Order: sequence, then C-alpha cells, then structure tokens
Amino acid sequence: MRRMSEQPARWTRATVYPDMWTDPDEDPRDNGNSPDGELATLQDFLANYRMTLRMKCEGLDADRLARRSVPPSTMSLLGLLRHLAEVERDWRNWLGDDEPLPKLYGARDADFLGAVAEQAVVDAAHADLEREQAATDAALAGYADLGERVGRDRIAIRELMVHRIDEYARHCGHADLLRERIDGRVGQ
Repeated sequence: MRRMSEQPARWTRATVYPDMWTDPDEDPRDNGNSPDGELATLQDFLANYRMTLRMKCEGLDADRLARRSVPPSTMSLLGLLRHLAEVERDWRNWLGDDEPLPKLYGARDADFLGAVAEQAVVDAAHADLEREQAATDAALAGYADLGERVGRDRIAIRELMVHRIDEYARHCGHADLLRERIDGRVGQ
C-alpha cells in the first residue's frame, strides 16, 4: 500500500525558467541597472535581499507564516521577520557607546518562540521590521566614510553593511526552504 506524501508538490509562478520565483521581466528586484559606487552597491544588495524575504512571505496566512520547519527547530517565516527586526535594532547598538536598545521580543530566541499563528503577531512583525530597518538605515546614513570605525568594538561601517547583507542572504536561503515546505513554491 502506497502512502500519500504530506509534502506539497513543487511549483513556481515562473514560465521562463522553472527554478525562478517569478519571470525575469516581472521580478521587482532586478531593474537592470547596476549602481555606481561601493555604498550604492551595498545598499542595492541589501534592498534586494530585504525584498526577497518579503516576497517569500507574500500570500501566506498567519498559520502558514508561523509554521515551523522541522522539529526541533523553531524557525518559521514569521520567526525570521521577527528575528531580522531584532537584529536590525541590535546593529544600531554597534554604532555607539550608549546603553544598548532593549530587545524587542525579550530573552534569547523569543523572536522565534513568540512567532505564533495570530494575525496581530504577523502585523506587528511586519511593522517592527519596517520600523527597525528604517531606523538602522537612518542611523547609518550619518556615516559618509565606509571605513569609519564606530562603537565599542570599533567596527567599520563597511563591515557592518556587509554583515547586514550576509544576515539577510543567509535567512533568505532559510526562507526558500521554509516556503517550499509550506506550499511547494520554489525559486530564487
């Protein structure tokens, strides 16, 4: 007797390339223009990863956004939204010598553990991420020299920017797998 799989069938909206999230001419991340300059390039990469994460979360209800990957992991798309809001806030702590900003969600892993299937939690996560991204962007806009070293650890602004890109890129990879597990949708 053959058991039916609980795994969703793999699919994509793309018609040009079967491994893409969307067709190239409909992809908002690729406008065909490569920015000039180091800072503009770093900001472009960050913006594209941020948009990729939002795209991976689109069209899902609270239950699906909060769906955990596989036990014992607590990772979910909703948890990733909350986690990235938390780290955006933490990156601002790296800029100065002041008292650190308080955690958004509390103790370690609360960003993932509190990612429950309630629309209010989803709405708050989106709002928190948008607010924290804007605040970090605004704080970093005050530094024209990417080599300037700031904060207690004397981190270069360039290193902080690259770290942000790395964090989003890594979690977009997680989002790819989470989304495929939720409804089978695949793509870059």
